[in-house]
Amino acid sequence: MKILLSSVIVPHPDIEEKIIEKVNYDFVFVPNEDEETFLEEIKSADAIVTADKKIDADMIDSMTNCKVIVRQGIGFDSIDIAKAKQKGIYVCNVPDYSVEEVSEFTVALLLMLARHLNVYAEHVRKGIWDIQSVYDIAGYCPMRRSSTQTLGIVGFGKIARLVAKKAKPFGFKIISFDPYVSKEVADSMNVELVSLDTLLENSDFITINAPLTEETFHIIDKEAFKKMKKTAYLINTARGPHVCEEDLYEALKGKVIAGAAIDVTETEPLPKNHKLLSLENLIITPHAAFFTKDSFEELRKKAMEEAIRVLDGKAPLNCVNK
Repeated sequence: MKILLSSVIVPHPDIEEKIIEKVNYDFVFVPNEDEETFLEEIKSADAIVTADKKIDADMIDSMTNCKVIVRQGIGFDSIDIAKAKQKGIYVCNVPDYSVEEVSEFTVALLLMLARHLNVYAEHVRKGIWDIQSVYDIAGYCPMRRSSTQTLGIVGFGKIARLVAKKAKPFGFKIISFDPYVSKEVADSMNVELVSLDTLLENSDFITINAPLTEETFHIIDKEAFKKMKKTAYLINTARGPHVCEEDLYEALKGKVIAGAAIDVTETEPLPKNHKLLSLENLIITPHAAFFTKDSFEELRKKAMEEAIRVLDGKAPLNCVNK
């Protein structure tokens, strides 16, 4: 049986090769940019491991032997999971490889927004030594103690719970919207479950830590921005399409909310002339929340082990299309 690997995060499959040495399976590595070879190899592959490849219904139809597709990451919106299920192919992810990193990154952005650290740093570089200077930025508002602020978390899965745990010592009151989480789970962490509207209306900081689904696509749009406080800040370290970028631009430019920090965008990378890059009250990072040496190595190892697990005839640990 054959395992096919083609991934933007694997320039050389040294980690995967060490794992495959222990089992009696063929291993094919296709450089991520070689799309033609990838499309040919998927036809006969028994397992496919990838990070960024968009695998649609036509591609799945061409697969004659495939038993499992493993995405190196948490989200799985790049794969047609319904078509895969119809064909009896497991689709798996690695949901726990970077929960520490993404939660840390989220809280780092939260604190940066709360204390305007990015603005201060930039102003000092420009020779502006003035603690009041942050209030000259469009949309920015007076800083407040975290113990007087409410943090609203959209979603309350593994990453969101770690965000809550890490933000709690700073004194934030924490509320969350997640229709799939029980009150008992939230209560155990001293987090109040509320409706989405209540969260939007009452939060000083809103962070999105939810999977991308039909329900959460553009969950933050023009109408959502209207419900937020004018002093509110938005953070998105989950998926770009959670937020309608056109509406985000208008909300920030029109001072509907105070500011935002996003690690993900609807189009990645953003074009150099994208209008979001012109906004002073927006922090943009290059989809880096998950990135540490440790998380990368863990991700690659777990993805390969999941593929081998299925080929060994065992049940997958993290199947998303049961």
